[in-house]
Amino acid sequence: MTHEVVHDAFVPPPFPTPGGDPRMTSTRPGARRAAALALTLTFAAPLAMAHAGADAAAHHDLLAAAWAGFSHPFGGADHLLALLAVGAWSAMRPARVWAAPLAFASALLAGALMGLAGWALPAVEPMIAASLLVLGLLLGTRVTLPAPAAAALVAGFALFHGAAHGAELAGPWAGAALAGLVAATLVLHAAGLGLGRALRERSLAWPRLAGAAVALAGATMLLPATAAVLG
Repeated sequence: MTHEVVHDAFVPPPFPTPGGDPRMTSTRPGARRAAALALTLTFAAPLAMAHAGADAAAHHDLLAAAWAGFSHPFGGADHLLALLAVGAWSAMRPARVWAAPLAFASALLAGALMGLAGWALPAVEPMIAASLLVLGLLLGTRVTLPAPAAAALVAGFALFHGAAHGAELAGPWAGAALAGLVAATLVLHAAGLGLGRALRERSLAWPRLAGAAVALAGATMLLPATAAVLG
C-alpha cells in the first residue's frame, strides 16, 4: 500500500516584508496624509496664531455668533494642534479615552467665561505654546498617565486656551459663540482620537512623528511668545 503525503500549501505573506514586519513599515496613504498634515500645520503655526482679533461682538445674530465661535479654533494652528494632540494622545490609552478631552473642553469653557468676565490670566500665549510642547512630547513618547492626572494636566492648559478665546468672543451673543466654540473643541478632539488610533495601528513611528511635529510647533512659538511677555 502506498501512502500519499500531502504537503501544506505555501501561503505568501499579505504584504512584502523588506526590512521587517509589514505592520511596522506600512506606508498607507492615510498615514502619509496624516504626517503631511501635521508637518504643514507645524510650519504654518508661527504665521497663523488664533488670537489675531476675531471678535464675536461684530456679529449681531445668534447663528452668526455660533458660527464665529465654532470656526474660531480653526483660525490658528496653535489651538488646532492642541485640540488634535489631546485627542491623539488620548488614543494611546487602553481605556477611558474621553477623560482628557472632556476635561479640556470643560476647562476651556471655564477659561473662556473668565475671559468674558475680564479676569486676565498671566502669560496666556507662552502657556498655550508650552501646552503644544508638552502634549507633543507626551504623544511622541506615548507616555500615558492615570486618567485623573491626564485630565488635570490638560485642564490646566485648557484654562489658558479658553481665556484667549473668551477675550475675543465677547459680544451680545457671547453665549452662542461659546456654545459653538465648545462644539468645535469636541469635534476636533474626536478627530484627534481617530487620527491617533489610525497612527497607532499602522506603526510606532507615526505617533512619534506626529508628536515631534506638535512639540516643534510649540517650541517655535514659545520663544517669541515669552519674549513678548517679558518685553
